[in-house]
Amino acid sequence: MNCTVVIPTIGRESLRVTLDTLLAALENGPGCAPREIIVVDDRQAPGAPLPLPPSAGHETRVVRSGGRGPAAARNAGWRAAATEWVAFLDDDIVPEPEWPARLAADLADLPPEVGGSQGRVTVPLPDDRPPTDWERNTAGLESAAWITADMAYRRSVLAELGGFDERFRRAYREDADLALRALDAGHRLARGARRTTHPVRPAGFWASVRAQSGNADDVLMWRVHGSSWRDRASEGRGLLRRHVLTTAAGLLALAATPVALRDRRGTAVVLAGAGAWTALTARFAYERIRPGPRTPGEVAKMLVTSAVIPSAAIRHRLRGLAVHRRARGWGGPQVVLFDRDDTLIRDVPYNGDPARVEPVPGARGALDRLRRHGVRIGVVSNQSGIAKGRITTGDVRRVNARVEEFLGRIDVWEFCPHDGGDACECRKPRPGMIERAAERLGVLPSDCAVIGDIGGDIEAAAAAGARGILVPTGRTRRSEIALAPETAPTLNAAVDMVLGGRRFR
Repeated sequence: MNCTVVIPTIGRESLRVTLDTLLAALENGPGCAPREIIVVDDRQAPGAPLPLPPSAGHETRVVRSGGRGPAAARNAGWRAAATEWVAFLDDDIVPEPEWPARLAADLADLPPEVGGSQGRVTVPLPDDRPPTDWERNTAGLESAAWITADMAYRRSVLAELGGFDERFRRAYREDADLALRALDAGHRLARGARRTTHPVRPAGFWASVRAQSGNADDVLMWRVHGSSWRDRASEGRGLLRRHVLTTAAGLLALAATPVALRDRRGTAVVLAGAGAWTALTARFAYERIRPGPRTPGEVAKMLVTSAVIPSAAIRHRLRGLAVHRRARGWGGPQVVLFDRDDTLIRDVPYNGDPARVEPVPGARGALDRLRRHGVRIGVVSNQSGIAKGRITTGDVRRVNARVEEFLGRIDVWEFCPHDGGDACECRKPRPGMIERAAERLGVLPSDCAVIGDIGGDIEAAAAAGARGILVPTGRTRRSEIALAPETAPTLNAAVDMVLGGRRFR
């Protein structure tokens, strides 16, 4: 089968058995197995290699994505694939035994205009009682469109669209966003016959309150896809407007309380606000309690969380409006920031002599390719020789000017003049230079890719929320290579990875 299966995971111990079952089904099911299975280790501090279950065979390999969230993990997975199709599965689903064969049948002979194929998801619910509020929410996955619990895309479509939008840091909305962009680009999305089961995960008392963080992601969807995105994504209108009224009523009562303590006339305002808040909260709680199971524990949970959810939803909505106030459509990195020494030019320790500048072979061509595609270019470089007294700031600027003579215009230069013990915020692996460069170019750090030759470059990228690509040299340690989420053998190959994740018109 000309398909790779990508499974992001953060290595949760509770899902070890599920992942074992999943890999066994993919490798040992009847029919043609996937060409390759890529498990993406998305732990922020992976440490030891992710232990694969005993069922994992030679078709399975692990890549690391640096703990940047499910969207970035899936991007790392499909970029590492080399097949026509890439199928994405969650690490907590259970495929039917015939899933590989039915995937092959779903993808066989699809016309070129079909860019994706969605599987069918079943959520098992209890037979002996009505489902809880959390179970009902999970059951919504059965009717959700384009969810990556089981979704396959042509690799060429992923490359054209720039993959998943990495501004979505949670497993929420990133799949709908990709599907809407695929439809906008003229690709059709089909529904296949393969089936998976999505068990209901255990959820704590406050799970429904934590889920309100998705309101910030909804702002990004609105910014990118317009006010009609819910209709296009087959999403309901939600309860945000009612949550606004509930929160406003509660704030009014709180704000009027000091006045009421001094003046009786404020009492009416307090009573009106408190009454409206109580009525709206009671209605919300009743709607969640009525379907069942109405056990004492479930009723208590619904009463408490229904009082908290409206304000939590509004808080996350405001956070989304602030964070995504300048959001534009996703097209992969808009800026590429390079380390200087041993990445763009040969490393000459503490070099202050422009005559000793020697570009790395292929550097000019790699930068010109980015320029032709409208990608802006910057350099972020540690220059501790200034703090050591070996070179001056003027020496660094003269060397940088010579670099531009060889490699062409650089849109932004940032260099750190401090030494390792100065505890500054700009010296890599701290993110200061990346954040400053992004601000000067009017983009977010998440709109940037960073290409460098040592682990500090990649750590700085991760700390800033940017994509990091390591191009190892003779001084790159093996441990740095092992920890890098993405590596490329040459500078040109790194640029290929950046351009392969962009959409160009």
